[in-house]
Amino acid sequence: MTTSFSSTPRRRRLVLVICCLSLFMVSLDTTILHIALPALQQDLGASLSGLQWTIDAYTLVLASLLILAGSMADRFGRRRVFMAGLVVFTAGSALCSVAPSLETLVVFRMVQAVGGSMLNPVAMSIITHTFTDHSQRARALGIWGSAVGLSMAAGPLLGGLLVDGAGWRSIFWLNLPVGLAALLLTQAFVPESRAEAARRPDPVGQVLIIALLAVLTSAVIQAPEHGWTSPTTVLMAGLALAVAAVLVAYELRRAEPLIELRLFGSISFAGACLNALASFATLGGFLFLTTLYLQNVRHLSAVHAGLWLLPMAVMTFLSAPVSGRLVARFGPRLPLLVAGCAITASGTLFAAFDGQTGTWSLVLGCALFGLGFGFVNAPVTTATVSAMPVSQAGVASSLASTFRQMGSALGVAVIGAVLASGIDAGAFAATYTAAARPAWWIIAGCGLSVLIVGQLTTTRRTQGTARPAIEHTHLPRGVTDIPGRDPLTSR
Repeated sequence: MTTSFSSTPRRRRLVLVICCLSLFMVSLDTTILHIALPALQQDLGASLSGLQWTIDAYTLVLASLLILAGSMADRFGRRRVFMAGLVVFTAGSALCSVAPSLETLVVFRMVQAVGGSMLNPVAMSIITHTFTDHSQRARALGIWGSAVGLSMAAGPLLGGLLVDGAGWRSIFWLNLPVGLAALLLTQAFVPESRAEAARRPDPVGQVLIIALLAVLTSAVIQAPEHGWTSPTTVLMAGLALAVAAVLVAYELRRAEPLIELRLFGSISFAGACLNALASFATLGGFLFLTTLYLQNVRHLSAVHAGLWLLPMAVMTFLSAPVSGRLVARFGPRLPLLVAGCAITASGTLFAAFDGQTGTWSLVLGCALFGLGFGFVNAPVTTATVSAMPVSQAGVASSLASTFRQMGSALGVAVIGAVLASGIDAGAFAATYTAAARPAWWIIAGCGLSVLIVGQLTTTRRTQGTARPAIEHTHLPRGVTDIPGRDPLTSR
């Protein structure tokens, strides 16, 4: 049974603020960690692949559990799962701050991820149930996206100040008061809700998803060490393909699968997921490359490196709400056009013209990337949620978040592996620019993918594929609601 969200506008805005607070905390943690990588590397003696694992261990667990968390929220209550996520994430942050080694830090980051998996998708589900009007929902999602920009703006400076002043461990301290405040506010003001009928648990599908992401990411991260064509790399790649094949076959046969693969018969839904994957791959790769360059090549302090990232952060913060308003008024095509062009231009500037080596070209490249990333979230989120049955908002938002985190994990893995293949550890600064150039071309290619896929999958014709795909999905028993054409995604 679902609690009514027909509350006052003031109450709805307060719920939005609380949800944005959780997103801010999780996003801030990611941004600050990138700034802290060089200090962490020096303190714990981490290799380049070790730095990749401090990020990817978190994103892999997060991506693996997001759909499960959304389903649990639909079944047991969104507020209840959201509050449990806040407790686990905050506790994981405290553990990360006292980690004695790289290995234990990776383990504690995984604990954080378990909590994080119960935050963002569930918060997005709460928002979609709170703002039932399409235009209001699009604006709310734009504000939701701006929380990412705000965390980017605050993260580099706060992270730099903390790392330079108190060491890298202090970056995790910020989550403690924010997590506690979000927990108390949620208890007081967020109403409980759940789906009328939730999907049954799918433990086999969950294990297969975890295995697929872990094997695939491990293969990419370890490829520079073993060789891209070595038997070890080829074997792991083959194992990933085998697990993927088993996962697809198993999920297609289940009455209520963890991942409803038939939804990808909707071109608009599939396009939104691909754009989420590509855009967050560029974000993970961009932050990884830029923070290492600023601190290990230009030898800037953490604070100064944070200042250099401000153009990206400010543009993301400013453009996200603009994107939400454009989606509400014109649909997703225009924001995706802007996003794809801006990200492609940024990657090309760094790849073809060595834009990082110049002062104004670095500022311009960061600003372009921030503009593109700020414009991509609202259309992707709106298209994904709109293509799903209304009662399954938790699963819908979880799918969108899963592809985001998969993109982030693969972006760091692939970009880091490409960089490691060309870098000379003994002459990092001297060999960085040439080694990073192929990685920047990959980012430009992902931006071009957002541009092309966005324009091809948001036409009136592609919107017509949504309803047949949804009608062939296995809805939980008792659920019959099939959304019609959504005006937000049919323009």
